[in-house]
Amino acid sequence: MGSGQRWLFRAMIVGIVAGGVTGYYFGPEMMAVGWIGELFLRALKMIIVPLVVSSMVVGIGTLGDVRKMGRTGAYTVGYYAATTGLAVVLGIILVIIIQPGSRVALGAAAIPDRVVGKESIGFTDIILSLFSTNIMKSMSDMEILPVIVFSLVFGGILTTLGEKGRKVLAIFDGVNEAIMKMVHLIMYLAPVGVFALIAARLGSAGGGELFLAEVMKIGMYSLTVITGLGFHAVVTLPLILFLIARRSPREYALGMGQAFATAFSTASSSATLPVTLEGTIENNRVTPSSAKFVCPLGATINMDGTALYEAVAVIFIAQASGIALGPYELIVIFLTATLAAIGAAGIPEAGLVTMVIVLRAVNLPLEGIGLILAIDWFLDRCRTTVNVWGDAVGAAVVDRLAGPAQGAEPDES
Repeated sequence: MGSGQRWLFRAMIVGIVAGGVTGYYFGPEMMAVGWIGELFLRALKMIIVPLVVSSMVVGIGTLGDVRKMGRTGAYTVGYYAATTGLAVVLGIILVIIIQPGSRVALGAAAIPDRVVGKESIGFTDIILSLFSTNIMKSMSDMEILPVIVFSLVFGGILTTLGEKGRKVLAIFDGVNEAIMKMVHLIMYLAPVGVFALIAARLGSAGGGELFLAEVMKIGMYSLTVITGLGFHAVVTLPLILFLIARRSPREYALGMGQAFATAFSTASSSATLPVTLEGTIENNRVTPSSAKFVCPLGATINMDGTALYEAVAVIFIAQASGIALGPYELIVIFLTATLAAIGAAGIPEAGLVTMVIVLRAVNLPLEGIGLILAIDWFLDRCRTTVNVWGDAVGAAVVDRLAGPAQGAEPDES
């Protein structure tokens, strides 16, 4: 990380802390600066679709032949499945040991408004969401999964067209370089943007005292989720990074500092994607072809933190409802939480919607979601940061296992 990036990272940390302090003490008054945070968030979201398309097409194109593409894809999917599974198992173990739901009673509650109408969502809907009847509309609506599928297929086809395909790939490579330059410009807004996002969000929660009061109501639940996320981020992923990718976890994490700060402030893996790519390629020297393949895909389907959170939340709701779960139900929760996290788009609070799938799988009341809504906005930021860390580690792991692609561009950053 260069001196300029170190300065920016420190300024972002100051912005987060300042946002937290002002939001705590001034409460709703800080909602007045929310438009500044929204401006920063929109600037990031503005470049998501062109970045995803160009990076995925270039990433596929530089992988070379089909055999190389298959090996990289297999390692990527294997990493996603393994780390997500480990996160879910960790969450299940912690929530069973701590028993946070035994201290809370569900009582009479209604299904939250944001969940109403989502009861019919199933795994078939996730599969169907991979494909779009109108790819331009999907881009306009920020439906990233079909955009990724289209880009993967389009990039793969270009590699079979010889010289014509190489000319088109060169255009996408230029687009990708231009988008990354735009990232550098947008990040100058980051310190003020993250300040406004945190301050306004804490202000909308009523200020620090009301926020702490809500935390205390379900404090053990929050502690369980944060403990699980912390263990996965500080122990599980660094071990994988060290043992498989042969990287220093400390140095690699420092290189991802701006991405972590952006993820925490925006609560969106997709909005953080431009900064994630910058951290993996420029700061941590991951081969561009590997990072451009793994990170955009991971920002949409690699959700370690979300999977852990959903497992903990579902079992917490069962405990609060006085419903005992046996081995069969725990296995179902493991499978559904792992798969549902894949369908959680990289946008704020998407995990709440996919949690419906997990709750329905074990016949638990959807009303239980209301127990965790007051604190979810904060936990959402924590789990998004872990999601981004998992994507970054995945890029290094796949880069190590699959090796540099034939014809991949060298890292000249």
